[in-house]
Amino acid sequence: MASPADEVVIDLEDAVAVATKESARTAAVAALERWAGPAVAVRINAPRTRWCHLDAIALGALRELPCSIVLPKVESAGDLEFIDRLLDGVEAASGATGPLRIQALIETAAGLAAVEEIAASSSRLEALILGYADLAVSLGGTRALEAWLPAQHAILLAARSNGLQAVDGPFLGIAVDDAFRAAAERTRELGFDGKWAIHPSQVDALNEIFSPTADELEWARAVMEALGRAGNEGAVQLDGQMVDEAVRAAALAVLARAGGDGQRTRTTSS
Repeated sequence: MASPADEVVIDLEDAVAVATKESARTAAVAALERWAGPAVAVRINAPRTRWCHLDAIALGALRELPCSIVLPKVESAGDLEFIDRLLDGVEAASGATGPLRIQALIETAAGLAAVEEIAASSSRLEALILGYADLAVSLGGTRALEAWLPAQHAILLAARSNGLQAVDGPFLGIAVDDAFRAAAERTRELGFDGKWAIHPSQVDALNEIFSPTADELEWARAVMEALGRAGNEGAVQLDGQMVDEAVRAAALAVLARAGGDGQRTRTTSS
């Protein structure tokens, strides 16, 4: 499967009707056994549903694991601890190459209130994802762009303080229009690592928006070269500006967003 997305998410939750949960899981496992595309994650069903543990067991027992599972509607550290212990046992029994990583979808008021606790609760956790549709229902508020700033800041702070990726959820329209670009550019400017695409047509635009510009890359490389030449001298001057360790960190962040070599950052298609 060819895709410009950095990761593809197979969905066993919202995209699957109740009557077909079992067959969807079987189909997903079969697809993973012959997967030849980009990195793949699987969104399983939420904790406290009757399918969650069965999804986790089926995926954790695979010899070749997906890159992660996406756990929806995470509301407490206990939700992750439950999956963590379950996967420990499954991987020990199957001899899987684990550990299987977890991405936590924050999409309820309870989850948002406990996001700091959630972010620190599991060594398997690699990312926090902001889920707009369910969170809008849970909060009972507007979906105006500015209204999401408190939630975005909470996700970003929890992720950064725990060494996790912060991933923005999908824009709910499928068009690549001004509203879509405004939402993506806002979260890129806030510091998110990437954004889910709800439609394949959005992936190229997200790669463009979240990738450093040529000017940003040129600046970052110039900073690293200047500091490299300076050796142990500390701060140096570059194009009339003082460059020090704080600026080095900013330059490294730009290069990391580019994959270290001028490529692109993470976008996800589901």
